[in-house]
Amino acid sequence: MKHDLIEPILIGGKWQKAESSDVFQAWNPANGEKIDRLFPVSSWPDIEKALSEAEKVIRPLAQSSAEKRADFFFVLADWLEKRREEIVAQAHLETALPVEPRLNSVEFPRLVNQIRQAAEALKEGSWCQATIDTKLNIRAKYGPLGGSVIIFSPNNFPLVFNSVCGGDFISALAVGNPVIAKANPSHPGTTKLLSEIALEALKQVNLPPASFQMIYHFNSEICFQLITHPTVAAIAFTGSRQSGLKIKEVAEKAGKLVYCELSSVNPVFFLPGILKEKATSLATELFASCTLGEGQFCTKPGLIVFQNDEAGQQFLNQLKKIFHTVTGGYLVSPQVLEKLKTEVERFKNEEAELLVGGELIPGPGFRFAPTLFSIEGRKFLQKSLTFQTEVFGPLTLAVLVKDIKEMFEVACALNGNLTGSVYLSDSKEDELIYSQLEPILRLKVGRLLNNKMPTGVAVTAAMHHGGPFPATSHPGFTSVGLPAAFLRFAARHCYDNVPNHRLPIELQNKNPNGRMWRLIDGEWSRGDIKI
Repeated sequence: MKHDLIEPILIGGKWQKAESSDVFQAWNPANGEKIDRLFPVSSWPDIEKALSEAEKVIRPLAQSSAEKRADFFFVLADWLEKRREEIVAQAHLETALPVEPRLNSVEFPRLVNQIRQAAEALKEGSWCQATIDTKLNIRAKYGPLGGSVIIFSPNNFPLVFNSVCGGDFISALAVGNPVIAKANPSHPGTTKLLSEIALEALKQVNLPPASFQMIYHFNSEICFQLITHPTVAAIAFTGSRQSGLKIKEVAEKAGKLVYCELSSVNPVFFLPGILKEKATSLATELFASCTLGEGQFCTKPGLIVFQNDEAGQQFLNQLKKIFHTVTGGYLVSPQVLEKLKTEVERFKNEEAELLVGGELIPGPGFRFAPTLFSIEGRKFLQKSLTFQTEVFGPLTLAVLVKDIKEMFEVACALNGNLTGSVYLSDSKEDELIYSQLEPILRLKVGRLLNNKMPTGVAVTAAMHHGGPFPATSHPGFTSVGLPAAFLRFAARHCYDNVPNHRLPIELQNKNPNGRMWRLIDGEWSRGDIKI
């Protein structure tokens, strides 16, 4: 195999040949064939180079101005838009996610929107939470961690959650931390393209060229060497619970910050009153959410709960009808397909009843029929942990409870989730049930929804994309919603009795831009400190 046919890695601001000759290829999910590009599986010398280059820029990047980092994001967003068609086409090739509306009209606009939101937050400045006690002359704010951030990206969002230009990348760099990005093997070509664009944006604004670096792949042993290296400060991982827990265990033993998004079944509760009113439309709405992106959203409703009465049976019958609909999408990799097949067999073995689907769709590519299982509430409660494993793909489990008391018991048995939804009518009956269900569900989920499916994750400052374990490794942080997402990669910097001229501009007596909110002697203010 000719070494020059293997795609280069990005180290220290330069595209370089990887040391290893081991390679992998991405798949085209639409035809089930490998794409004719070779990407390297890096050995330790590649990682060592990246760590060395990152170490050189830890202090320069930390000392860079928020305005310069904001400029980088503005330039990056502009340049991404200029190459929009190319980016969308590459992501479509590697994931088979539809160009319209998914990639071009939904995910790409969100990508550039969140980048510009980060830039605006940096220019405004309140994100750093400048806090000042004038009497004691103690001042504090959030700032860089003092080490690299390692980003592992998921397979299901090739743009907005990419390890380059995606949400974690934005948050880590916004604070002033160098990034070492690991591409997801499902879309390495997309990650390379985004890296090329981001590197040119770095050069234009004159930020250190090793502010971010990109490696495609490496084995688990090298992964653990990387995340425990002394110059690494934090790790962001989105993926399977099994892999995430191992990374979390190794990283925490080494004293590293680690933020993992692990698994979530996103329960949806349908109360009796709403099912009496609109069972048919709710079935359609639920199916659309369960099969959005072929069920490969981390917020897919994987578990639905409703009472097994007449209205509940009518709802279930409607679900069985609509789940026979054949969707036109693809699973992003053969690994996702094989895992889905395994989970279907496991559900059967655990005595869940297969109502619809559970099989491959004939033809080319990675396709699987929309799948609906059901189980009685009492059986679910006997094996509640068994049925709360996240399953990527269009699979949903309906839990049929005998009464509202059993519904509350199911809610109490839930693990932590990213989301939890409750559909209810305006009837007194539903309101009473909700008043007792909500306090249970509120402590089980990061985002609580009413009469709304959870698959839409808006990029707004109020959004929380996180949740209690095992949804994520820390319920107090979000990966979506700026500038709150910055704080995962920030340290609290305190200054005690430091003269005004030696302080960071955010903590000096004069408000640096007149817009930044600062907590001064217990009161939020945009004013200057007059001493």
